[in-house]
Amino acid sequence: MNIVAERWCVLIPCLNEEAAIQSVIESVLALGASVIAVDDGSDDRTPEILAALPVTLLRHAARRGKGEALRHGFREALRQGYDAVLTMDGDGQHLAADVLRIAAAAERYPGHMVIGARLLDREQQPKGRRRANAVADWGISWACAQPVADTQSGQRWYPRAALALVDLPAENFVFEAAILIAASREQHIGVVSVPIASRYHGEFRRSYFNPVRDVTRITTYTIGRVIHYGSVIASYRRSRARPVVVAERQPVPATIA
Repeated sequence: MNIVAERWCVLIPCLNEEAAIQSVIESVLALGASVIAVDDGSDDRTPEILAALPVTLLRHAARRGKGEALRHGFREALRQGYDAVLTMDGDGQHLAADVLRIAAAAERYPGHMVIGARLLDREQQPKGRRRANAVADWGISWACAQPVADTQSGQRWYPRAALALVDLPAENFVFEAAILIAASREQHIGVVSVPIASRYHGEFRRSYFNPVRDVTRITTYTIGRVIHYGSVIASYRRSRARPVVVAERQPVPATIA
């Protein structure tokens, strides 16, 4: 399988990731992928660690939120001429092996967004988080007018048409929902999902996602988008179809050719 039909890179937003960021980036570099890392005002050793690695490093002097970190990284990827970006978190919950699986799915479904959906080992996911994610999937899929498995996953493939939405007026964790919705409704981009494991145990740092604050922000934004695009009933019906979930049909290569 050739997974280099498009020129793409891995984008990793970072905030105080000193415990895992070196191993995360080295595992991605071992695949032969290029990495853009955005340090969002870390006050631990993260900037020092990143500076010693062969990556494109972007830095914020103060914290500006995940949305702005992604936006900065998308703009840099476009400036460098990449056709697509694969995002992943810097805390170790996303594995380099899944990068290749997601890139392989993007090869099979050109022009689509690809979500690394936490559909495996779901018993590791805290019950409250699982319920919140289910509600988010229901609402955001409605706003997208297509079913999306795991709308809250940060491991995603963004094709160039989605990257073109970089200037959407949304911040923090709302930005990821905004891109997904606008890509679906305005760019008519399809979404497929690749099953990955839910990883909530181990030495991961505490999530920066605030269940009350951020769920409220995402919900408010999503309701506004449902109303904005209209065709409320038709959009809901389209969102209730079965999500496209991709399982490998052939072995995925160990590195990028």
